[in-house]
Amino acid sequence: MLRKPLLFLIAALLCTTLLAEAVYQQPDDFLSETFSGNVPEPAVIWIKGDRKEFVRQLLGHRYASLRVRYWRRNQRSAWVLEEIGKDLPITIGLVINDGRLEQIKVLVFRESRGWEIRHPFFTDQFDNAVLDENNALDRDIDGISGATLSVRAMKNMATLGLYLDAELRKQNVAPSP
Repeated sequence: MLRKPLLFLIAALLCTTLLAEAVYQQPDDFLSETFSGNVPEPAVIWIKGDRKEFVRQLLGHRYASLRVRYWRRNQRSAWVLEEIGKDLPITIGLVINDGRLEQIKVLVFRESRGWEIRHPFFTDQFDNAVLDENNALDRDIDGISGATLSVRAMKNMATLGLYLDAELRKQNVAPSP
């Protein structure tokens, strides 16, 4: 007797979860677009030592992995990062050119609310953002009602991408030609 309602509930939950994921752009397509079809080989930066502590303080938790892949040509780097919004990861693409945020884009959104962060009215606020002397964004980013955690995830990923790019430039990592 309880089987049918329970199965119906499980099916409804699965459908809701599956419908909540929206792929706006595949990460590989983002990279191809960023580098005009000629994507450089990926490299990694390790999150350890002082970096690990900075990331933990920024996010309020450890980053999901100890190394982060990036793609770089000259002074331009691309990053595909993930951060939890409310419950699920949001995949974000970032392009940083000579220490300035050139582009931030939601690639995959898995939450049931907060998807408005993908629109230019929100992402345009990040154009040319840099880190200040305290490794924070140099500007305030207006929030979106009902999307507080998604907005926070975007701000954190913008800060993280700029921070990691600055770490590479400090190390004088030779960019690929």
